[in-house]
Amino acid sequence: MAIKLETSALDQLPAEVGKPEYDRSALTAGILHVGVGNFHRAHQAVYLDRLFALGESREWALCGAGVRAGDALMREKLEAQDWMTTVVELDPSGLTARVTGSMIDFIEINADKTIARMADPVTKIVSTTITEGGYYVDALTDGFDTKHPDIVHDAENPDTPKTVFGMVIKALRMRRDAGLPPFTFMSCDNLPENGHVAKRTVVGLAKLIDADFATWISENVAFPNSMVDCITPATSDRERQLVADKFGIVDAWPVACEPFRQWVMEDNFPQGRPALEKVGVEFVEDVAQYELMKLRILNGGHAAIAYPSALIGHHFVHDAMADPLIHDWLDALERREVIPTLQPIEGVDYQKYREKIIERFSNPEVGDTIPRLCLDGSNRQPKFILPTLRDALANGADVSGLALEVALWCRYCTRVDEAGNEIAPNDDNHVALKEYADAAKERPAAFLENQAVFGDLAQNETFVAAFGAALNSLYDNGVADTLRAYIAK
Repeated sequence: MAIKLETSALDQLPAEVGKPEYDRSALTAGILHVGVGNFHRAHQAVYLDRLFALGESREWALCGAGVRAGDALMREKLEAQDWMTTVVELDPSGLTARVTGSMIDFIEINADKTIARMADPVTKIVSTTITEGGYYVDALTDGFDTKHPDIVHDAENPDTPKTVFGMVIKALRMRRDAGLPPFTFMSCDNLPENGHVAKRTVVGLAKLIDADFATWISENVAFPNSMVDCITPATSDRERQLVADKFGIVDAWPVACEPFRQWVMEDNFPQGRPALEKVGVEFVEDVAQYELMKLRILNGGHAAIAYPSALIGHHFVHDAMADPLIHDWLDALERREVIPTLQPIEGVDYQKYREKIIERFSNPEVGDTIPRLCLDGSNRQPKFILPTLRDALANGADVSGLALEVALWCRYCTRVDEAGNEIAPNDDNHVALKEYADAAKERPAAFLENQAVFGDLAQNETFVAAFGAALNSLYDNGVADTLRAYIAK
């Protein structure tokens, strides 16, 4: 019979399940993490759990926090199991499970309580996984979006902020006024130069409130860049049943992930940090090229396979990768157009990295889904595809494959696959996207006039022509023949 996950039951878990052997009551939460989703619990929380198991850095445990109403459900489920999570690594050679204990608290979903915890001197790092779209980036300028309603609210109401950035600013002011050093703000989201983006958002909002204090933040608060990587599907009843049947644990919200993790970070932590290098984190001077490698080859690769796979009827990522058409399309696009935009990194072989990415995508145990990869395209395309496209255009390189990827997304946004089945909306901007995509059936360039996504790319004649040719081929010849034509080039 499966055992409910809680501290009192740890000794009853099956012997093959890893569990905290350290004294969790002796941990101190030096890190406040906003956005306690699956990725965080499969990545940052795992690294810290490994570190505590070595007897190291036990003043750097995690306290969770959230800013969305939906975060309350996660908190409720985790509280019932003493903040612990069962993490299953989906290795094709054999599944393994470990209960992680690095989180020891989770603040109620309440702005005042979150701000108070940020302002507490025990908190030395505030970290975030709030998705790529959570940083208020203006697609037209690639700068800070001062006109977003959330930002307008926080600028006008700095004492009652809605956003995590408004909370950070208020907490930093409280610390400064109390004579306390500022915490480090550590973004763990998939963004190029995520630390720089986080700083731009925090300082940008602060300027709207108090220009002098914005300068103080800019000069005194550290925002280290980092590259994070671990494919982590959403949790469903499938994962809950797996954990119960195979490992004998009743976990309301377990995490299943691939057996691969990478974390590359700048060592910029004025108030100290956990000794993460002892558990495999790489600390380097410049993370930028590592970020680009991952964002363009892995995240861009996910986008590249998502839309053709959805249009021809694949549901699971590993099934799509078993289709030679999808496999060869991804391989050709990465080799021809993506990797050539990257600068060399000493000791890194991009072709081997590409091969590893294809191997990871093909892992049948992960059970990752095409619908998940298709989520939120209006935020992901500007982060994972369009910067690559812009660099290729600037270099005068071929962009036919990148233009085809955008055309596949456009075709997908009509919300009907090639068999005539309806595709459910999965983007906050799905209504506008469908209008642009429908208009593009007659005039392809209409899709590119969505400035919130494409900025000024609609004025680039080379891209407009390549996109138009690709979209017309998708309608005239179908997805499969269009992909075959690109692969055969």
